[in-house]
Amino acid sequence: MDKYSKLFEPMTFKSGVKTDNRIVMAPMTHYSSNDDGTVSEAELRYYAERSNGPGVVITACANVTANGKAFPGQPGAHVDSMIEGMRKLAETIQKNGSKAVLQIHHGGRECPPELVPDGDVVSASAVDSSNGNVHARALTDEETAEIVRAYGEATRRAIEAGFDGVEIHGANGYLIQQFFSPFTNRRDDRWGGSLEKRLAFPLAVVDAVKKAVSEHTRRPFLVGYRLSPEEPYEPGITMDETFALLDALVEKDLDYLHISLQDFWSNARRGGDPGRSRIEQILERVDGKVPVIGVGSLHTGEDVLKAMETGVPLVALGRELIMEPHWVEKIRAGKEDEIQTALRKDDRERLVIPEPLWNGIVSRPGWFPFES
Repeated sequence: MDKYSKLFEPMTFKSGVKTDNRIVMAPMTHYSSNDDGTVSEAELRYYAERSNGPGVVITACANVTANGKAFPGQPGAHVDSMIEGMRKLAETIQKNGSKAVLQIHHGGRECPPELVPDGDVVSASAVDSSNGNVHARALTDEETAEIVRAYGEATRRAIEAGFDGVEIHGANGYLIQQFFSPFTNRRDDRWGGSLEKRLAFPLAVVDAVKKAVSEHTRRPFLVGYRLSPEEPYEPGITMDETFALLDALVEKDLDYLHISLQDFWSNARRGGDPGRSRIEQILERVDGKVPVIGVGSLHTGEDVLKAMETGVPLVALGRELIMEPHWVEKIRAGKEDEIQTALRKDDRERLVIPEPLWNGIVSRPGWFPFES
């Protein structure tokens, strides 16, 4: 275990929340909550199997309004009746020592019409969904402000449910990113136009969340923010615009920034230095002012050690913790050779993977590696 001692150094976040290691379970959609958004028994079993090791477990994204639901089986955090199930989820994660963080989310233009009231899909502007199948309408000024307030209310529910923190989902093309991106934000009011105005919605959400924390709890409570560092299309977010977002977020006294990458080592496309990895440029820009969580196709202990050599203080594992729920325990016990890095066709029950998630994995060849 000495080789991996760096992974097991304790850490205290700005808020005072403490964790005994540097491994985070990444937020992953599991499609397994009840149809009404309440927490299911299958969901609880799934997290129970994976929370005996990571210092922090971040849940699947929970929608903050009824019209923010982007996935079947998505958990909800938009009404007080959700709190009871949320409490069970927090307690399940915390039972073996992990900190429980609720990811809060609005899908915006990516919400399927059949999952939102009256099929009314909304976004920063009137734009099509990424697959071109749905046309979203632009939110009004008051509707936009109401969604900002909803993030604060979802935070209050997370506090009442006993979570250790929330992560604001500002990544992967969902509503917060839609407001920041020049591709999806074509407004000319206080919520869009210039780069500064495209920052208004993400920063207002952060302020609403921080306000809820200050008003509803005195115990240490994490506030993190997840972002995608750039977009592949034009006009879209560039690395230079990502730097502007990072600069603004650093001023918000957050506990961490979580950089959503499919590949930890991927290079920048536009802006910044295209010959260097995004994560290294982000670390330079943040300059240690806020802890950064890195993620993206890391599977083995060696992968994580190499990632930490960049200076990233925390590493999140996503698909790997589905394939190997006891990754942290095996590293700690010196059994890294026993870590599973590919699925077998009969793994679902043994790995406690909910059936809807398993069906999604099987139906998307290439998403997860399978042993031949």
